[in-house]
Amino acid sequence: MRRLLLVRHASTAAVRAAAFGADEELDASGREASSRLAGRLPRGEVLISPARRAAETAAGLDVARVEPALAECDFGAWAGRPLSEVAEESPQDVHAWMTDPDAAPHGGESLTALLARVRSWMDEQAREDGTAIAITHGGVVKAAVVTALDAPPSAFWRIDVSPVSITELHAHDGRWTVTRVNDKDKAPGPLGSQEVKRPGRLTSEAGA
Repeated sequence: MRRLLLVRHASTAAVRAAAFGADEELDASGREASSRLAGRLPRGEVLISPARRAAETAAGLDVARVEPALAECDFGAWAGRPLSEVAEESPQDVHAWMTDPDAAPHGGESLTALLARVRSWMDEQAREDGTAIAITHGGVVKAAVVTALDAPPSAFWRIDVSPVSITELHAHDGRWTVTRVNDKDKAPGPLGSQEVKRPGRLTSEAGA
């Protein structure tokens, strides 16, 4: 059985500004929160996104292996810009991006492409055993939940993933179970003891 704990990286300036992520460092709050992360996690294989903010979040954990599939969605020309600014400048493009999973008006990766990338990676993970901790991005975590539930792409926008929150999935015989989503406080108990939780509040965050 594969136990997969997906952790969104800690806070950055882009997170605080509700901006599309770029390759940036953690802010002071993020560094402080990441210093406590090890106490909230079990021991396990550590996998990280190639992004600097993911590596800094994982600094207090065991030696990590970079997984390209854990990279955040490529936001193209929107990377680093606040969502509000882009929406004011190009409202039709933002509407298309949030309603059409095949749309990529920013010139980067569509939601369909992100979901396909994450699904392929999860198929590989489902064939593994033991515990893995993946330090990644909000968009990847949400895509993983959508994939695990076989939910439609529109469900992506209805999942909230906070910085340094833990989302836990288990794979049995190639099928995923969602054990908890957006857990911001608790350290995990023994395997199989976790309470199933519903996703948090509705959100349209970019998930950087």
